[in-house]
Amino acid sequence: MTTAIIVQARMGSTRMPGKVMQDLAGRPVLAHVLERCRLIPGADVLVCAVPDEDQSAPLEIVARQCGARVFRGSEHDVLARYEGAARNFEADVVMRVTSDCPLLDPDVCGRLLKLRDIERADYASNVHPRSFPQGLDCEIFTMAALQECAATASDAYDREHVTPWMARATHLRQANLESGRPDLGDLRWTLDYPEDLDFLHAVYAELREEMPGMDRVLHMLAERPDIARINVHCRQAASASVV
Repeated sequence: MTTAIIVQARMGSTRMPGKVMQDLAGRPVLAHVLERCRLIPGADVLVCAVPDEDQSAPLEIVARQCGARVFRGSEHDVLARYEGAARNFEADVVMRVTSDCPLLDPDVCGRLLKLRDIERADYASNVHPRSFPQGLDCEIFTMAALQECAATASDAYDREHVTPWMARATHLRQANLESGRPDLGDLRWTLDYPEDLDFLHAVYAELREEMPGMDRVLHMLAERPDIARINVHCRQAASASVV
């Protein structure tokens, strides 16, 4: 059985174009994400799925430098891009990760892989409900569930965001990994705004570690509330936009 981690990446972004190529501690944000993904236990292949357009060339270069395979597909139909990548690399199980999460924790992702296996879930995540910081999101689904979703989902939102159809599908066996601390779900460790990048710069500068995990970051932020406040208004703006 082949487990593939598929990281979606693109140069276009409404709020912050080219965000995954921004420098963070001397490397592109995308490189941090891919290098963390390489440390996830239980995965067989790492794929960076990018739009099939000229702008994706820098993403492909970084991906290959990080040891990832590359798949090109539709920019806006990301669901089709995932299905194509999974089929191309003969995946039986797929983990979905987005490229704007440079604090992704390999241990959390590995725990979700184990949970999906134990529960024999068709779709598993750590976001329904969320109890990990935003930026540690991961989702796992079987190839059968992905193919059914790709063949069935017709709404543009579902096809752009890949997994909402699966999360709503009551006939799919589902599982959710919980941290035991629901309050952590309010934390924002992802990259959408310039202030988010300022926050990430501050985290890496303070820790000076190659790959700080969730617990290490939480401990540091408890001691440095000034860093935690850097992008707090982005948290509030993002929450308001969802409502």
